[in-house]
Amino acid sequence: MNTPSPKSLLLPYQLDWVNNKRRFKIGMWSRQTGKDFSCAAEAVEDCMRTPQAKWTILATGERQALESVDQAKIWAEAYRFAIDDYIEDRDSSEALIKSAEIIWGNGSRLRALPANPATARGLSTNLILTEFAFHEKPADIWRAIYGSITNPLRGGEKKLRIISTPNGRGNKFADLWFANYENLNGTYSCQKVTIHDAVRLGLRINIEELRAGLGDPEGWAQEFECEFIDSMAVLLPYELIATCEHPEASMAVSTEFWETQRPQLFMGIDFGRKKNLSVAFTGEALGDVLWQRECLEMLNTSTPDQVERLIPRIRKVQRVCLDYTGPGVGLGDYLVKEFGEYAPDRHLFGKIELCNFSQQLLCDVFPKLRMDFESKRLRVAVDRNLREDLHAMQRSMTPGGKITYKAPFQDGCHADRAYGAALCRRAWAFGGTSQYGAVLV
Repeated sequence: MNTPSPKSLLLPYQLDWVNNKRRFKIGMWSRQTGKDFSCAAEAVEDCMRTPQAKWTILATGERQALESVDQAKIWAEAYRFAIDDYIEDRDSSEALIKSAEIIWGNGSRLRALPANPATARGLSTNLILTEFAFHEKPADIWRAIYGSITNPLRGGEKKLRIISTPNGRGNKFADLWFANYENLNGTYSCQKVTIHDAVRLGLRINIEELRAGLGDPEGWAQEFECEFIDSMAVLLPYELIATCEHPEASMAVSTEFWETQRPQLFMGIDFGRKKNLSVAFTGEALGDVLWQRECLEMLNTSTPDQVERLIPRIRKVQRVCLDYTGPGVGLGDYLVKEFGEYAPDRHLFGKIELCNFSQQLLCDVFPKLRMDFESKRLRVAVDRNLREDLHAMQRSMTPGGKITYKAPFQDGCHADRAYGAALCRRAWAFGGTSQYGAVLV
């Protein structure tokens, strides 16, 4: 009896990608269609069949780099290709990974790392750029890697795989795609997979449920139907976040913390019930700097249980900015009844500001969040999940010139901690004073 090939795990469009042996390939795939899974399949098969093979995955961030390595581990197990060693290189347990690497007994290696021009320069391996449209400074990364990838004198001919969901026009991924798609003389073999293509070819997913859950027609067109709708850029690069990370800022505090008198505490609440985290982000103003003290996270927690945890904290803070959108409306109404509403334009000076995430609000809170990172008026915890959420925020400009801010739904995350931090910063700005007595704005 013949043992089925591990490739039987692949859907037809995924198999087409893996079996395409062109040296240069570019894929524009919808989210949730298995980009990393398919790229890992090809890389692991090549590592198994070609001793001393080397593959490197450049990912949008740490979370995706580790996810890509996990996909490679799945394929190694499927091929019964025993892993000799696995190494994560980082400066400390919470520091951003420099790389994660799998090593096999035949000398082949596969590693993944968060993409930036410095780490990309000098690479001499087969290369996968995953979600390339979302990389920081993709044009700089491209210049850094292309020379070594195309140089056959450094370990022979290299393969290059570029795969991404679109992220607006005006970036290197979009340039490469338009230069090669439907171009018979193009350098790259191109493959486009929308969510509709994937379902037609066997992906088991409920499209209408997914569309309704996203609740964003523009986002749906771009993330799932592979339409180029605008231009986008990372709001908070890793290097900028790192300048404000501090070991004395914290993600959690003891019960005793909330029993002490701390007059300069401020909170931002991004409410979620089932699909997203609820985050209560608390900062303490010391002089002209806001220090993170807690990032309370509640996943799939009933509203009464969330209220029970929030009430003692809200009693201790000066002001709260709360996401008063969708399911947050009910919570906001309850907390306003308990603590009063803060709305100076209506001569209301309670504790709770109800913040509807309109375009106007988004264009207020996120540029100011970046400004405070740049001026180092914030100190945030050294925490991988928080760092990834902050880094996920994107500044978006439509062809008509409208600017907004959003984070893609990715790996079950919607940058909830970043929204909480931005709301906390707003609560501080409108509720706190500097050491000189001036109201912050």
